[in-house]
Amino acid sequence: MGELFKWDYSQYPGYKKYPHLFKPIQLGKLTIPNRIKYAATEDNLNDKDGFITDADVAYIRERAKGVVGGICCMQGVYMDEKRQGQGYVGQAACWDDKYIPGLKRLADAIHEERAVASCQLMHCGRVGAVEVAYCHGPSPVPQRLRIFRPVQVMTKDDIKRCVDQHVVAAERLCKAGFDIVEISGIVGYLVSNFISSYTNKRTDEYGGDIRGRMRMVVELIQAVKKAIGDRPLGIRLCSDELLDDVRGNTPEESMISYQMAEEAGVDYMSVTLGWQESIYPVISRDIPQGNWLFLAERAKKHIKIPVQMAYRLFDPAIPNKAIGDGILDFWEMCRPMIADPHMPKKALEGREDEIRPCVACNVCLARLFRDAPMTCYINPVCAHDHDPKFHIAPAEMKKKVIIIGAGAAGLECAWVAAERGHEVHVYDKLTEVGGTLLEARKAPYGDEELYYQINFAKAKSDKAGVQFHLGIEVTPELIDEEMPDTVVLAVGPKYIKGTAPGFDKPHVVGVLDVLAGKAKVGENIVVWGNKKPGVGVALYIAKQKKKVTVVGKNKDFAIDINPSFRWRYNAYLRQNGVTVYNDCDIAEITDNSVTAVTYDGYFIPIKADTVVCTERVPNQDLKNAVKELGVEVFEIGDMVIPRNLSSAVHDGYKVGLRI
Repeated sequence: MGELFKWDYSQYPGYKKYPHLFKPIQLGKLTIPNRIKYAATEDNLNDKDGFITDADVAYIRERAKGVVGGICCMQGVYMDEKRQGQGYVGQAACWDDKYIPGLKRLADAIHEERAVASCQLMHCGRVGAVEVAYCHGPSPVPQRLRIFRPVQVMTKDDIKRCVDQHVVAAERLCKAGFDIVEISGIVGYLVSNFISSYTNKRTDEYGGDIRGRMRMVVELIQAVKKAIGDRPLGIRLCSDELLDDVRGNTPEESMISYQMAEEAGVDYMSVTLGWQESIYPVISRDIPQGNWLFLAERAKKHIKIPVQMAYRLFDPAIPNKAIGDGILDFWEMCRPMIADPHMPKKALEGREDEIRPCVACNVCLARLFRDAPMTCYINPVCAHDHDPKFHIAPAEMKKKVIIIGAGAAGLECAWVAAERGHEVHVYDKLTEVGGTLLEARKAPYGDEELYYQINFAKAKSDKAGVQFHLGIEVTPELIDEEMPDTVVLAVGPKYIKGTAPGFDKPHVVGVLDVLAGKAKVGENIVVWGNKKPGVGVALYIAKQKKKVTVVGKNKDFAIDINPSFRWRYNAYLRQNGVTVYNDCDIAEITDNSVTAVTYDGYFIPIKADTVVCTERVPNQDLKNAVKELGVEVFEIGDMVIPRNLSSAVHDGYKVGLRI
């Protein structure tokens, strides 16, 4: 097959900085110009019958631009008319020839951006059957997660039929113009169900030891390989299932599955880990970047075909070094290119400061599991790539804009408005940008990565010509003197104290002062508030080996944290000995204790020498005064209603487009 598209990277600064990322590699008979791949990511953007939509084509096109000649892999397709293997309501289908024209649109869009088009065959197994009553699997092992369907055991005829469905679907993908076919065997999908000792309890030739459990997979690989001819065939398999608590595969068994897949005919291996049923974290930001590279290194010692890997490799320097060190061959990305579809392109062009950073929050996954189209916590354009209303375009009338507040919302609004041609001035009473993230980034378990959004927005603002006025507290008189056309209020929230007796005592302090080191705490601390600020400061203090109790008025803990990440915080609170009382308030504070009261009137005495207040309300101090000046006024971020970083960014972007 040779090389599909010629690329010369030598003229770009990233070629020298990341030499191992931008060198060619052979997959089967196909030469790939670089070592970069946008990995298959379910986006739920297609219609309920599995047909490709304009939204999905535009989404994939932007990621194809970003890989600058590398591989762009569309989401996995389901292959059975009865939808037993369908895992997502917006998943693309490939069980009939009628889907070929839509799939061809995706392959064509990738090729038009001079990238290599890949598509995945994905039967979701025990996490599938999203639209039907039963999922398919090798054995009737009960589901650990209640959102999944009961398992219907596959007969030998079902297995043969499933292999045939993969083959015919692969042939359709070839007709649609895809250059690479990939089989998905990850996170509890059907292929992994057969491989794992946790879910495969069969006693026939498709069960037993690891070689028996691999029989279906080997037959599948061989059949698909024969069907697609010279096209490379890849597979994604677990290197470590993280299912020790339910007697899943050992790492040694996983490596045998790798070797058997290679012998069966795959041309590359995508190293993955963990299942959706695992109880261990894998991709949240509490896991250090580069943490899982040892698994790629292990795979390299057991197989000879190229090894690809994603999983917390957000900084291009990390995979570049890993490739140079011989422990990885290919840098895969899912979430980093959801957050910034042009991430590798920016790295190549020496624009790393303009990369919008993924903060590993997993909102994208939470949306999928709730049958909603993908969105991104940090990228307002994600899944709206096809919609001109979300694109930055020149303003019809140039305006002088004053933005009050240099936090996440204000900075996002600033660079968008400036790129549209407005004269933008950002004021903040602090002497540095960042707003409340200056303190919030000090919470443990990866929260320092939240501040990367500030670095991104500040760099974009500087390049767009935004003028900063820091260390200046804005007054109505200043605004009147500057005579702006538009004022954007992005002043953030006010942190308040309660009204119960004792909130006026000197040992009652604010969350920002604690995180900034301005307020000292004792040995027994009560944190008032059970949303994200309370969670962050509770863990920050608990890591200092102090006794922490959280008292929060909300019925549910951490309701402003996405559910796919919330469970991690719950685990860390338990591990650090933090006690949490939800649906409670503080009734009284004394010099050495707090009395909490439940929603139904029960009192709980708590030993406490420090109380940390984390409750927030909108800061409306300037609102009425500015409106009286008769200028156009917008409100964004926490001054509208205290929420989270995502809301701040999305508010800022949208108002930047409206001015």
